[in-house]
Amino acid sequence: MGGTDTVTNGWLARLPIIGIAVAAVAGAVFLRDYLSFESLAAHREALLAYRDAHFVAAAVLFVMAYTGIVALSLPGATVATLTGGFLFGVFPGVLFNVSGATLGAIAIFLAAKAGFGARLAARIDAGDGTVARIKRGIDENQWSVLFLIRLVPAVPFFAANLLPALVGVPLGRFVVTTFFGIMPGALVYTSVGAGLGSVFEKGETPDLGIIFEPQILLPLLGLCALAVLPMVLKVWRGRAVADEQGSL
Repeated sequence: MGGTDTVTNGWLARLPIIGIAVAAVAGAVFLRDYLSFESLAAHREALLAYRDAHFVAAAVLFVMAYTGIVALSLPGATVATLTGGFLFGVFPGVLFNVSGATLGAIAIFLAAKAGFGARLAARIDAGDGTVARIKRGIDENQWSVLFLIRLVPAVPFFAANLLPALVGVPLGRFVVTTFFGIMPGALVYTSVGAGLGSVFEKGETPDLGIIFEPQILLPLLGLCALAVLPMVLKVWRGRAVADEQGSL
């Protein structure tokens, strides 16, 4: 009886992350055309009119929509970031964008942790293999690793939400590193969104590859280097202590 209850509770705990996976697939199939730059261009006048008439409601609804897009891993997160800049400017647009993205990331993190993370992390800790050693290395440098995966543009946002849950990262640490770690990239795309008015007038599309331009990428890499620095110092100090003990 107890074994049946355990299996049932295990599947119930996995339902949120399974629901997210189903929603992600359905969204990729049915919503891609609706959560697109073309859709934003087509409805821009209506969105601006609603923002002007109901600013607070527009801000709240936007953050909720952004949260839902990220939480359900729907297509259109980048378009949502552009929309935040287009509707609300660089500021408070970047704050709305980061808030929505962070809340959505928290939802994925909690769903993954409830479904797999806690048990998987405990199982890895109990082992002695390569995976266990990698996890211990991450545990010793969680702040640096978490900031690093947020700052590197090549790391998919969904993966950066999922992996910390699977290795037992505390929620508070995940929230702080997500909110501040995604801010540089969000600021870039929010500023692109703030300039969409002229892009729409010319009938063009925004340059989403701007984050890989040297003037943007180099500062981001500099922040990545700062995130890695504590790990490098820790390794260096460990080797220095080992050398001193070896010489005694």
